Amino acid sequence: MGRHCDILEIRGGVDKNGEREEVDRLVFRPGEIVGIVGPTGSGKTTLISDIEQLAVGDTVSQRQVLIDGDLQDVRTRADPRSKPVAQLSQNMHFLADMDVEEFLRMHARSRGKDASLVPEVVATANRLTGEPVRATDHLTQLSGGQSRALMAADIAIISDSPIVLIDEIENAGIRKQEALGLLAGRGKIVIVVTHDPLLALLASRRVVMSEGGARRVLERTPQEERVCSRLMELDGWMLSLRESIREGRTVSLA
Repeated sequence: MGRHCDILEIRGGVDKNGEREEVDRLVFRPGEIVGIVGPTGSGKTTLISDIEQLAVGDTVSQRQVLIDGDLQDVRTRADPRSKPVAQLSQNMHFLADMDVEEFLRMHARSRGKDASLVPEVVATANRLTGEPVRATDHLTQLSGGQSRALMAADIAIISDSPIVLIDEIENAGIRKQEALGLLAGRGKIVIVVTHDPLLALLASRRVVMSEGGARRVLERTPQEERVCSRLMELDGWMLSLRESIREGRTVSLA
């Protein structure tokens, strides 16, 4: 079964030059959305990789990842059933030749949960994407947006993982703010690697990366909250335009 997590702590390591990180301690709590930002090659993916591996000072960065004050043992780090981390990435492809309902039933069973959750997961996925997801759809036939919407709903409702890593889903074709709100609203720690201004500003804090190290942590300002609200309106408009064009309708500014 999954794990509970009241505090996720990252103790700083070294950057690409072997120098100590400027931010030597990061703390994350349930229900919080935190962004990881920085230019390409700044170390964003390495940071979430350390979290995913529950590093104990044994990675290139030498970071340590603690859950509720403790480093994790080998079993927890290696066993997917014990690992408290789930990941949602830009490139999600299903290889299993089964339909959506069969997959969700199997996942629920593996988590010791009831299959009655399946309709809720499917309904939630449909709130996150403009492309309908049906229980009878085969996984391998889902589009990128459908796949990510389904996995976001699955992680929120069926998965026990208290920590969710999201890696660059800016072009995912899903309602991003709703997906983040869903996961955080379930009491999960949500960590988002992004170049997208909207995703970055939906986070209450963002960690700025450079040269492989965490340089500073920025709190979202009231001015940025207003910018975020405007971006949410624009993002919703873009999603509706995408759906209209996909369905062969004409569009206008009226």
